[in-house]
Amino acid sequence: QVQLVESGGGSVQAGGSLRLSCAASVYTGDNFCMGWFRQAPGKERERVAVIYFAGKNTFYADSVKGRFTISQDNAKNTLYLEMNSLKPEDSAMYYCAARGGSCYLSASRYNYWGQGTQVTVSS
Repeated sequence: QVQLVESGGGSVQAGGSLRLSCAASVYTGDNFCMGWFRQAPGKERERVAVIYFAGKNTFYADSVKGRFTISQDNAKNTLYLEMNSLKPEDSAMYYCAARGGSCYLSASRYNYWGQGTQVTVSS
């Protein structure tokens, strides 16, 4: 069983930056997909970024490419999401997620979830 705890959300003005962290209760290993999802009110949960094969591979949603960076520190069992040039449309609850094996686009394929951290970007 993997427990995930997010932190680092908050309120920021457009153009600002935030760094989200996700602490895992155990080392998930090289064959785990770790990722960030977000969900705005009235919208479906969407995948923002994922990392797997011990950080060798990453994928980003088109809407955040070039602005967000996903990374992990295996020594600390921690996943990060560096968010720069934030836009009001980035406002959402951000969730850390994990699953064994390959990464998938759909949130339903992920077994482990954090409680979420709110990100609010004002214009």
